[in-house]
Amino acid sequence: EFAIREGIKNNINWNEEGFEFVGDASDGELAFPLIQQSKPDILITDIKMPFTDGLELSRLVKKEFPNIKIIIMSGDNDFSFAREAIHIGVTAYILKPVASEKLLQEVKAIEGKIEEEKKQQKYLNQFKLEMLENRNIAKNNFFNELIFKELTLSEILERAEKLEISLI
Repeated sequence: EFAIREGIKNNINWNEEGFEFVGDASDGELAFPLIQQSKPDILITDIKMPFTDGLELSRLVKKEFPNIKIIIMSGDNDFSFAREAIHIGVTAYILKPVASEKLLQEVKAIEGKIEEEKKQQKYLNQFKLEMLENRNIAKNNFFNELIFKELTLSEILERAEKLEISLI
């Protein structure tokens, strides 16, 4: 709905709140190419739109961009819509009408989740890098021991297997 889109865009000073408003569309069919282009962190969509509704748009977005967080707004208090949204992986489901403060509060809560996920991903990447380095050190130690130490054939085969080194 035009009035709701304009309200979301203009009643919250997104830049002042630390967010960038990257676009709006009247239906999911127009929204999806914008999402593909801008790759937002958060998508706010209405559940009922012409052509491609909010649930279908959410399915498309989650399939192509699983990390995008989705807020669905609905004027319909039908539990089946909420259940379907949860099944798709929508982050929040808000009933309309929604005050700007409530929407901003929800967006800020999601921002916190996004920051936490980024921090966890950073730690995971760091852990993987350290594991790779440790693995390379272990391989170098193994090759040094092959040259400078007397290892039995069973020790060599066992250590090579643990390090996933093909001795063929």
